[in-house]
Amino acid sequence: MKIEQFEDKNLAHYSYAVLSECQREVVLIDPARDPKPYYDYADRHASKIIGVIETHPHADFVSSHLQIQQETGAKIFASKLMNPDYTFIPFDEGAVLEVGKVKFKPMNTPGHSPDSISIVLEHQGEDKAVFTGDTLFIGDCGRPDLREKGEDLDLKREELAKKMYSSLRNKLMLLDDDVIVYPAHGAGTLCGKALSKASSSSIGAEKATNWSLQDMPESEFIKELTADQPFIPKYFPYNVDLNKTGAPVLKNSLDKVIVGQKVDDLKKAALLDNHITIVDTRNSAAYKRKHLKNSINIMDGEKFETWLGALVAPGDKFYLAAENENALKLLKERTAKIGYEPFIKEAFVLDFGTEQSAELDFEDFKEHPSAYTVVDIRNQPEAESQPAFQGSINIPLPELSNRSNEIPTNKPIVVHCAGGYRSAAGSSLLENKLNANVFDLSDRIKEFIGKH
Repeated sequence: MKIEQFEDKNLAHYSYAVLSECQREVVLIDPARDPKPYYDYADRHASKIIGVIETHPHADFVSSHLQIQQETGAKIFASKLMNPDYTFIPFDEGAVLEVGKVKFKPMNTPGHSPDSISIVLEHQGEDKAVFTGDTLFIGDCGRPDLREKGEDLDLKREELAKKMYSSLRNKLMLLDDDVIVYPAHGAGTLCGKALSKASSSSIGAEKATNWSLQDMPESEFIKELTADQPFIPKYFPYNVDLNKTGAPVLKNSLDKVIVGQKVDDLKKAALLDNHITIVDTRNSAAYKRKHLKNSINIMDGEKFETWLGALVAPGDKFYLAAENENALKLLKERTAKIGYEPFIKEAFVLDFGTEQSAELDFEDFKEHPSAYTVVDIRNQPEAESQPAFQGSINIPLPELSNRSNEIPTNKPIVVHCAGGYRSAAGSSLLENKLNANVFDLSDRIKEFIGKH
């Protein structure tokens, strides 16, 4: 038996292939949108993919389970509580998937979602590992506030938190201490708030160090779990629904994206619909020198997918602009990780602009910060733990568009985050919204954080 872990650093996502060497058969767990790495793995080991297990319908990425089923004939296993639209085999407690000497044994572990399962891997009669999905992370557990809709959200969140408390203590903590823990996410995901950078652990190590497995009353656990969770991007509910339906074949969907000619003059720029947002992925320096109206500068960086899905609502058409053809190809693929490729009105290389961002007189700002309106677009816990400027206005980036009217325009506006990535997006957004000079403090914020 071999276990292979695949990592997508941009989404802090882990997926897995379990190979039964005697049978030359592979079972996948929580695969990413692009199935090619799993096909390559199976080919390298002269094996066949025969099953895909979904621990739950993911909110932060799109899975390739349906495509893999269609292309390989592999069966999809998921909890009956998920009730997906595709053909699947219900996989709940009591069921077993046997592949040679390997057994996959599901445990219903609700908490992150009502339909979450964890998969215990038994080899030659002994429990060796557990794939915990978004239930148990290394150093944390899954948040309980991503799946519930409608009224009484606080009550529903509390109900899921209670289920998480039980799932951890009455299911996962009962496994042997030497059972290896393989989660679906690592540090950087928005599906938890205090994850370790480690990619695996053991039940014993987590019982010793993970806050969520410590001895505490249920009420204390619920209070801690529901406090200060990260924001919920706009795309999360859309991804849950898409994963329950099953995403289309990746290549077919990407082939439908219209790739236009390079926009490098006014004539070509005039052909664009000025009512549709341009997602300009170039670096902030290039953007500030020249860009088009109605643009948002979501840079080609580590968290591109997250901020695209946070600032552009599912279903809203947008233009995708990049600095060159290679970057454009990769960004189209990254857009597809969250299922946003159908919303691309047109993708093109951009080397032109009718607008220029105002340049901040940094020395004047340092000497006279009170002459500016400072907008801190970090999340509230970030802003409170490491204040940068007295009297600044804290509006987290995901809320900035809807709350821009709270920002006074009688002074020049300086936007900052923690390192410069978010402030590029935030300042570009406010340039479109406000009739005022808007400046991006960029990475120079590091000179100020923690000094107040």
